[in-house]
Order: sequence, then structure tokens, then C-alpha cells
Amino acid sequence: MIAVLQFDSASVAVVDRMLAGGKLPALASLAERGRRVELRSGAADFAAGAFYSLYSGVELANHGIFYPFQWAARQQRARFARAFEAPPAVWERLAERGLRTLAVDPYESRPPRHAAGAFVCGWGFKDRVVLPRWSRPRRTGVRLALRYGRGPWATEVFGRPTPRELVRLRDRLVAAPGRIADAARDLLARDRFDLVWLTFSAAHLAGHQFWDLSQLDSRSLDSSARRVLERALEDVYAAVDRAVARILALLPTGCDLIVTSPVGMDVNTSRADLLPGMLAAVLAGGPLEANRAGAVWRLRGAVPASARGAIARALPDRAALGLTSRLELRGIDWEGTRAFAHPADNQGYVRLNLRGRERDGIVDPGDAASLAEEIASGLATFTDPDGTPSVANVVRVADAYRGERAGRLPDLAVRWSDRPATTLAGVHSPRYGEVARSGSATGRSGNHTPEDGWAIVVPGSSRWRDPGRPSRLVDVAATVCAVAGADATGLPGEPMLDPV
Repeated sequence: MIAVLQFDSASVAVVDRMLAGGKLPALASLAERGRRVELRSGAADFAAGAFYSLYSGVELANHGIFYPFQWAARQQRARFARAFEAPPAVWERLAERGLRTLAVDPYESRPPRHAAGAFVCGWGFKDRVVLPRWSRPRRTGVRLALRYGRGPWATEVFGRPTPRELVRLRDRLVAAPGRIADAARDLLARDRFDLVWLTFSAAHLAGHQFWDLSQLDSRSLDSSARRVLERALEDVYAAVDRAVARILALLPTGCDLIVTSPVGMDVNTSRADLLPGMLAAVLAGGPLEANRAGAVWRLRGAVPASARGAIARALPDRAALGLTSRLELRGIDWEGTRAFAHPADNQGYVRLNLRGRERDGIVDPGDAASLAEEIASGLATFTDPDGTPSVANVVRVADAYRGERAGRLPDLAVRWSDRPATTLAGVHSPRYGEVARSGSATGRSGNHTPEDGWAIVVPGSSRWRDPGRPSRLVDVAATVCAVAGADATGLPGEPMLDPV
């Protein structure tokens, strides 16, 4: 057996600080027994793309799944990512060989087409976008819910939260890792598995919401709530560590083990909500009379997060996801639009409305390079209120990412300044004028870092194998295939373990 415990989107800095303080004893014991490696993903501009690279073992440009809502060029609209074809997850490769998997809460994944074993999603908590509730077989989730109750609702709603909402979220996230351990104990007692893959997504959401308290109105924050929320991130990480300790006691002797985080977390520097207005000003060639924030960001700024959350909970999942997809780029006049801001919440993305590629494209392919340069140069003129640059760099995606699904990616990726952006009121360009923020943007105080993936690899029956190059995120799936005996044909990764 091989087990993968996904300590999801854990900050390297916070993990190291807690390890040094003796606050993560289970992880510390594994680090002593195994080898800790950095996992390069090669997708510094597409944090969400790391998850499917982790599960499938396929590099980003060859699977093209990089955000929950992506552009469908032939339909001229955004669609939920599950509408796009994707390579099989590693557990589907195992199923082809009759090998069985226990997977709980695979983050931003999808139900397997070929399932062998037990799969439960939306268990620690439910987020209809990244952790929808499903199980294979269906009776597995039903039986667990009858015993432990269903995973609580914790769908992230962009906008300014209240202290009360965050305290309630903190309690759910601290409880979530224990629910993962409960499910693992129950299912491991009933059946045999070749792969155990357990995802602790509570660490991920906690990093977004509890990195600091800058997204809160300080006038609404009393001393009691402040004390609870200031330690919430470490409380969640400690809860993950306790759950890991419980799971280690359940695994058989000789089980190989990988603890991994595919991406990192740090302070939120994103200005992605400002990009639609910045881009509109650049394309217009000068200041605009009205703020041109994207439709979905205007809605988020105008309607409180609590109200939008209540409305969302009243809608069926499919209806809510369809509505969000339509709102992302609503109101754009495609006949006059040369480029548009692709949905994003971390880096900024720009897609050219290219003739022959987009259904309603108007930009001649021969003009694409000059348009991209015009946009990149224009965005570089924007500064924060203190006069420092808002944009660190604009990446030509086609130059950096090559693969069979690279056409799904945006044309430009905007890398923001590394300064915190939670309280930013807007940005300014001496040429293009002011672009004001509508509302509180995502309301996140933390966001993903470029790269910062890591793993602790602990051999059980296998032995360490040096990949012969710096370790990569896709090596995790390759390692699972090597240890379990599944077909790894076409996977670019190198195993980090050799079966003995």
C-alpha cells in the first residue's frame, strides 16, 4: 500500500515555524523518518492548475485545467472546468489494473470515470465549486453520513466577511481533519486498498481566510474574536497534524507514505479584480469616465457576501455554477472587444479575442503580438496609492507554457507586486487614470505563492529513488504508479520510490 496525505496549500513558512515550536509532532516524526523535497510544478502563474497535475501526473500545458471557470473559445463564454476534457487521475490508472483506491476530498477534482474502491468528496466540508458532495459508490457517502453526519457547508463567498462568520468557519475547519480521519478509520476497517489518498483541504481555506485579519473592519472585531481568529490558522494546521497521527496508526506495516502540498500560501497580493478596469483603460487609450470593473466584481462589490451566500445556498449546485459562469464575463460587446480579463482570483489573466480561435474573434492573428505588447506596456504604468508599481511582470503564456492543451490557457498572465493588496482602494496610471476597487475583492487575506510545493517521502516497503533531477509535482503520481504497479505510460514524472 501507498498513502498520500495532502496537507493542502500549506505555507512553508508556517509549517517550519510550527515544526520548530514542536506544534506539529506527527509531521516532525515523518520528516525524521523520511526525506523532505521541494516539488516544482513549472506553473508559477497557474496555482489552481497544480491540483490536476498532482492527481493526474500530467503537466499543466498538457491538461489545461487551471481555474474553476475557464474560457470556452468556440462558445464565447466561460464554463465550469468540469465541462472540459481532462486526463485520468492516478486512481483511474490503478483501476485499470484492478487496484483499489480510498480517496477522501480530492480538491478541485471530479468523480472518476472508472472507479475501483471508495471515493468521498465534500466530506470534511462542502464547497460546491472545489469540494462538491459526491461519492463512488453512492452508498459509501450515504452510509458515512448516517454515522457521522454530512460535511458542513463552507463554500467560499468572495467579499468582506464578518468576525462572526469567520469564527464559525474556523470551528468547521478545525473539525474537518478529524472527519477525514473518521472516514479513513471506517473505510479501512471494511476493505482493502492499494492507494489511500486523503486531502486535508481545511488547511487550504484557512490560509485564504486566516492569514491575517486585514480583510475585517477593525471596528467590528472585539478582543475575544480577535484572540480566536489570530491563532485560527495554526489551530487548523495542528488539527491536520492530529488527524495525520490518527491515520498513521491505521496504516499497515510497510506502507509507503507521501505527505504533500502542491502549492504554497502567503499574504494576498492579488489585484485581479482590478484587472478588467485596468485593461479597459489601456485598450481605450486613456482614462475612462466610468469604472469598468468586470460584471461579477461589480456584483460582489454591491451585494454583501452574506446575502450572496444565502442566495447561493438556496440554489441547486448546477444552477449556481451555471449562473456564476454566465456572470463572469457578462455584458461584454464582443464585436468591439480586442481582449478581455479572464476569470481569476490570484494572478491576472488576459485573453485576446482572436479571429479564427474565438467564435466571435475580431483580432487578426498577425496583430496579436503587437496587441499583447500594447497591453503589457499599458498595465506596467499602473501604481498603487504609494506610487510603487502594481504589476511586477506580464508573461507571454505561449512562450512559457507549451503542450497539447496550452490553447486553453490565457494569452497573458499578470504577476502582481509582492505587497499586500487586501486593503488597496485602487490603482492609478499617469496615462490611463484611476481604477477604483469595487467592494472588498475576494475578501481573502492569504493567497497562493508561485511554486512552494513540497513533500515528505517516507519509504515503507520501498526505498528512496533519486529522480536524477529536482523533484517535480508530477513525480507524486509517477511514484504511486511505480509502487502500486499501475501503468505510467505517457506520464512525465519520475518515481521517488522503488519497490523492493
